[in-house]
This record gives sequence, structure tokens and C-alpha cells, in this order.
Amino acid sequence: MNYYLGVDGGGSKTLVVICDETGRIAGRATCGCGNHQLGVELAQRNIQAAVDEALQQAGIGKKQVVRSVFGLAGADREADFRILRPMIAALDMGEHEIVCDTVIGLRAGTRSAHGVVVICGSGTNCYGINRQGEELQVGGFGYAFGDFGGGSDLAVEVFRSVIRAWEGREPSTLLSAPALSMLAMGSEEEMFHHYLDHGRRIPRDLARLLFEVAEQDETAQAILARQGQELGKAAGAVIRKLGMESDHFDLVMAGSILARGDSRYILPHLDAQIRELAPGCELAVLTLEPVAGALFMAMSQGEGVDEEVYSRIHNQLSVKAASVS
Repeated sequence: MNYYLGVDGGGSKTLVVICDETGRIAGRATCGCGNHQLGVELAQRNIQAAVDEALQQAGIGKKQVVRSVFGLAGADREADFRILRPMIAALDMGEHEIVCDTVIGLRAGTRSAHGVVVICGSGTNCYGINRQGEELQVGGFGYAFGDFGGGSDLAVEVFRSVIRAWEGREPSTLLSAPALSMLAMGSEEEMFHHYLDHGRRIPRDLARLLFEVAEQDETAQAILARQGQELGKAAGAVIRKLGMESDHFDLVMAGSILARGDSRYILPHLDAQIRELAPGCELAVLTLEPVAGALFMAMSQGEGVDEEVYSRIHNQLSVKAASVS
């Protein structure tokens, strides 16, 4: 029996899944950060631990794995691959491929060989591949390099909105009470001084408060609208530069903010950015763990995966059934 290994290494979690040639999941393991940009030794240690645990769970050795695909956050530029190639080679997994996590997200979200994916998790990123096989990534490098959003930035937006409302620079917001509760602060003034005095990092969990109050809060709605607009701008740039305006393709939306948040406040603004540009584009929220895309790539090597195998993997790694037309 042949086995295939897929890895989804992100900033907060690394997921490794092993399946056999029929698509049956034989081993699955989770560990911490798999992004080398947050620490090479940390990422290597976590990826190694997750791979070892998945192999043990599957009851197989490395030599039984025919091919592996590592979809890693931070695998953006040649400078990154110079670090990642020896790091992954040291795992001694035989034939393998290293790609950015955007690539496996797209592959998990569409059956087509071409398309676009926007990711909005802890940060944001956008990637596309056209019918000619030309690829392009836009974003993924943080606010100073043109990005906006993802959980980290949105948490800051919540924090500063509470401050601005307290100071009177903006109207009051329903974000204030739950933010103070989550941060265990008695008042905005206490929060203001505590975070200034101690240099505390704003926790990413604050981002979820946007969805909790958005139905009745204009401040939260405006922040989420900007997130949708910015994701649409990134996707639009990819579509234009790859000449996909007249194509029919899926725009896959992945990451915790898009896949697990309330789509009413982001997706219409994303869609508005691209609808006239590419009328043949269909929006679809990713319904599978992105690691499924790594497995599909490992098994197919550029060709389609058998329908029965695809369905079996889909059933085992499904997250949420959702689509947007």
C-alpha cells in the first residue's frame, strides 16, 4: 500500500495528515507554529513532531510514504525557500514539494487547475494561477508592505476603536464592553495605561468580537467592510495581472476569519470589488481543511484525483459546507 503525506504549517498550528492510495486517512497529528518566519528552530521542531506522530499513528515508516507536500505559511520568496529546503530535507521524507500555504488552500477549494484564493487567518494573502500555469502572489507580508487585516490586524482595530470611542474621537461602540471583559480590564482608562505601561501585545482573539456585535454596531461593520474591500483589491490585482478577467474560475476564500466568521459583513464587499472585473468568477468558502490540498497535490502530481478518492478525503477532512454565489 502506498501512502501520501500532507502538511499545513501555519503561524499558530501545524497539521499533518497521512492517507493511503484509496484516500483513507491513516494518521493525523497537530502541533504548534510551522512558520519559519516566527522562528526556524520552532517551526522545524513542530513540523518534525507532527510528522513523527502522524507516522506513528498510521503505523508506517518514512519509506512507505511515496510523496509529501508541505504547504507552509511564510514560503513566499526565494529567501524563504533557501531556509526551508534544507529544513524539510532534514526530515528525510523522500520525494517532496514545498509550496506556500495559499497553494494548498486553492487546491483544496476547487477541482479546477486554475483559480484564485484569498486567505484571511492570522494575516492575509492572495494567490492565483491561470490556464497557462502562470502564478502570482499578492500580499502576505504585513501592513507595512501593503496588507490589511487578518486576525492580528483586526484585533488592533478593535482595541484602537475602543480607545478612540473612549477619548471621544469616534462614537461609542458595542465593542467596548466585551473587549474590556476579554482583557480583564475594569475600564478603558485602565486598559489604556496598562497596555502602554507594560508593552503588552494585543491578543488576536479580540478579532472575533467584531462578528459578535456587528449586527448592531456600525464601527464593527465598517472594520469588516474594509477587510472585504482589501481582500477584493488583492484578488482583483491577481486577476488583472494574470489576465483572468474573461475566465470562469473559483475564488476560494480560506482562513479562520473567512471560513468561520459571519460572511455577511465581509463577502459582499469582496464581491463588489471583483464582480465587474471578472463576471465569470464564483466565490466559494473553503469547506475542507487546507491540508487536503496538500494531499491532492501529493497524490496527483499535476493530474486530477480519482473521484472516489476525492470524495473519501472530502468526507474525512470537511470543515463546513458553505458557498456564496
